[in-house]
Amino acid sequence: MKKKYQELKNRLAEISHINSAIALLTWDQSTYMPPKAGLARGKQLANLTKIAHEKSTDAELGKLLDELQTYSDSLDYDSDEASLIRVTRRNYEHAVKVPVPLMAEQSNHSTITFEMWKEAHEKNDFSLVQPYLEKTLDISRRIANCFPNYDHIADPLISFMDYGLKATEIKKLFATLREELVPLVESITAQPETDDSCLRQFFHGDKQLMFSRHVSKRYGYDLERGRQDLAPHPFVIKVAANDVRLTSRFKERYLAENVLSTMHETGHALYEFGINPDYEGTPLNTGASVAVHESQSRLWENIVGRSKEFWEHFYPQLQAIFPEQLESVPLDTFYRALNKVRRSYNRVEADEVTYNLHVMIRFDFELDLLEGKLAVKDLPKAWQERYESDLGVTPPSDADGVLQDIHWFAGMVGGYFQGYTLGNILSGQFYKVALKTHPEITDEIGAGQFTTLHSWLKENIYRHGQKYTTNELIKRVTGDDSIMVEPERKSLLFHVKASFDAHVK
Repeated sequence: MKKKYQELKNRLAEISHINSAIALLTWDQSTYMPPKAGLARGKQLANLTKIAHEKSTDAELGKLLDELQTYSDSLDYDSDEASLIRVTRRNYEHAVKVPVPLMAEQSNHSTITFEMWKEAHEKNDFSLVQPYLEKTLDISRRIANCFPNYDHIADPLISFMDYGLKATEIKKLFATLREELVPLVESITAQPETDDSCLRQFFHGDKQLMFSRHVSKRYGYDLERGRQDLAPHPFVIKVAANDVRLTSRFKERYLAENVLSTMHETGHALYEFGINPDYEGTPLNTGASVAVHESQSRLWENIVGRSKEFWEHFYPQLQAIFPEQLESVPLDTFYRALNKVRRSYNRVEADEVTYNLHVMIRFDFELDLLEGKLAVKDLPKAWQERYESDLGVTPPSDADGVLQDIHWFAGMVGGYFQGYTLGNILSGQFYKVALKTHPEITDEIGAGQFTTLHSWLKENIYRHGQKYTTNELIKRVTGDDSIMVEPERKSLLFHVKASFDAHVK
């Protein structure tokens, strides 16, 4: 059986190498690719996706997994060998249900749609991308319908990203959270508005990047194993274990954009860097789920990066880079500006209290689109109305509204957005356990030291990669059975804004 297990690993390595090439081409598309190369890039990615999917659904791979099942059953559940066979079988059983041509079509279409989204966003013209999004929705439905026994059409798409979670339970969780969030937002925004003008001066982009790169390196990002570039929408992409690339963006008249988004993406990168190197070339060599991945980006961005302790150390360094703008601004003023709670139309710039309302709006729209309750052509108007009712603001343009996020225009409709709020909840749960184990973490953050926290995360979360499902990992780390905890057992709101509570005391 050892020989067959090695054969499995060899097959998986071939698929991994193809996926690495896909990742590299995708990264190039968002960073340095010439604007007119989109059509060719779509065909390139579609062909590579076709080859990868063919290899992932090869009947010989299924036969090999069947032959290895007895061997897997004889091993401890937590062993690397049993875990690899288990996860590979799960992926295989999902993949064989989706026809190869459909996956190739989805890849080609998403590449072309991404290029059209960039133009539509720049020109503030939703009509340019509307027909492409309509086809994206059609493809998303067709893929979901490859799994006909679902309870909700979004379930298969959610399962791709957060295995084991379903639309109905997420809706229930979000409804409970929303009941607490809406009155909290109303209460806070009824108070005198916090002055955040110190963040809205002119800050040279190159200097912003210099500072955020410094913070990223202090967190643990290794520029010998990665790089930082600019992209229209920040992301991290993993080409290989020693090639994890980070992108960011900046606004020269809003300092927080680059600082916080780089912290966010660094959290994703640290997770990928921290996975057991023995998992290279296998399905285990990635994060447990979107929710767990977002828990790490949100932890480093918000719980650490918005904390008073963090800025007690780093603010003098930031003042030295921008003396004209910040030399006369006290730390407390800057800190409160960075944590200002306000009704806004931009998800990426949202504070910790309002952020999850942005996510819920998108999640609800995804369900309505997939169910056929909302037509793509009506999405801009519905977006405006929902923001007015939920957050009391109206986006000034489609570029600042329905076109602000890349996700539907570079992938599928459904499956991703819930991960942000689930990640917020998990970030609080995980950090609470880390602090209980190492109370010194807070003082270390104040000294600009992150080794203890980073090491705890690597040991308890990162190294496992995709070895465990979201709920299995939660159980191991926190003792809870799942993220879907009952409100009376845990304050969901506490976990979502764990760091904010400390900020406003």
